Amino acid sequence: MPEENTPPRRRRAPAMSQEARREAIVRVTVPLLYEHGANVTTSQIAKAAGIAEGTVFRAFKDKQDLLTTCVRTALASRPEVEVVEAIDLGAPLPERLLAAITAVSGYLDRVWGLMSTLRDSGYDPRDGHDGHDRHGEDHRKDHGGPPQEMQRVLVRIAALFEPEADRLAVQPVLAARLLMGIVFTNRMRGEGFGDEVAEPSQLVDLFLHGVLGTGRAAAHAPEGEAR
Repeated sequence: MPEENTPPRRRRAPAMSQEARREAIVRVTVPLLYEHGANVTTSQIAKAAGIAEGTVFRAFKDKQDLLTTCVRTALASRPEVEVVEAIDLGAPLPERLLAAITAVSGYLDRVWGLMSTLRDSGYDPRDGHDGHDRHGEDHRKDHGGPPQEMQRVLVRIAALFEPEADRLAVQPVLAARLLMGIVFTNRMRGEGFGDEVAEPSQLVDLFLHGVLGTGRAAAHAPEGEAR
């Protein structure tokens, strides 16, 4: 019989699956990319993840494979799509568009911030790869036409115009594209573009009522007044 003071055996924690390990590594690597760009080392990544450096290379083919996966994860628009999907279609159109523009503006800031840091560190997502991921899926189509992540956002924003479809001058999907065009160009700053940026509420007002003060005043005039 075992002695009374014999400590109980510790149960080993279940081994982490390969996919779970990859996800955990990506989760700690993405913030490092914003700080170091492609210059982040696998040693820094391993330390942040609390694992041995060799574990990184057992989970990913090489550093390029890890960076490509991290960039694809960071650029995913699912959080923004969920925000837009949750917008109440019964709310006034200006409120719906304001919520959508706010979400998209945050997404663009995140994307452009990451891509700027990566570009400054000399990163090219196509280096060393043929455009296929580890599962054989072809991602080269993402480089032609609107990126798939923004297409998902665009479809959801187009739905915000549907309740007013019979009052629109264009189809909802075109209205969404034009609105996104304004949002994109509004984020362009620096030499040749100026530094002034419109707030989301200003963008909504400009999109719905135009840039002419007289036109905007007429649009807001009480019913019965001359327009």
